[in-house]
Amino acid sequence: MKKTSRTKPLRFHFITLFQEACDPYLSASIIGRARTNKKISVSYQNPRTFVDNKWGKVDERPYGGGPGMVMQALPVVRAAEKALKGKKGKIALIWFSPGAKQFTNTDADKLATYDDIVFACGRYEGIDDRARVMLKKLGKLHEFAVGVAVYTGGEVPALAITDAITRRLPGVLGKDTSVEERRVSSHQVYTRPETITWKKKAYKVPSVLRTGHHANIDGWKTKGK
Repeated sequence: MKKTSRTKPLRFHFITLFQEACDPYLSASIIGRARTNKKISVSYQNPRTFVDNKWGKVDERPYGGGPGMVMQALPVVRAAEKALKGKKGKIALIWFSPGAKQFTNTDADKLATYDDIVFACGRYEGIDDRARVMLKKLGKLHEFAVGVAVYTGGEVPALAITDAITRRLPGVLGKDTSVEERRVSSHQVYTRPETITWKKKAYKVPSVLRTGHHANIDGWKTKGK
């Protein structure tokens, strides 16, 4: 896979009612360092800021009946407009739907070439679908599902995509070979000590990994996938 070269931070914009659900993850570990080192930037816009009523109400009952509430379209679109104000370059807007295309590493590589990525994080029963149509006026709209489960909101999928993209940017992981998809890797990994004894049973590292024979090790890793 190609490395993505950049001279400016990749800007992520979260349209969310719950910034507090996102920022701890995006401030920790590798993603946090990427922000500190200006490999990426993260901003938030709350749709409640853009409602027309004095109560800050952002949801209404669904047309056609059914349980729950639906987030209104205009507050979400206005929040996206505010996030992108003055921005120039390639803009991607991400819309989440359980029935959409599953997000993959290939998608992460493609999105890593954009300048701004906006996540429309729905809650309740989702966002009025007119917002999806309107967001197309602001940039390239991508519709994704992240896994086959249904989540409480779009924040978890947005965090997963941010993570997947960020770790692929040059300098974020230190070495390009740290990106598993760019080297021979295995779903099974081991570290020291060589033998662990637990409840009177010995658990050993597979012998092939201790041989130093790289071709055999790569064969073992490939076979285990």
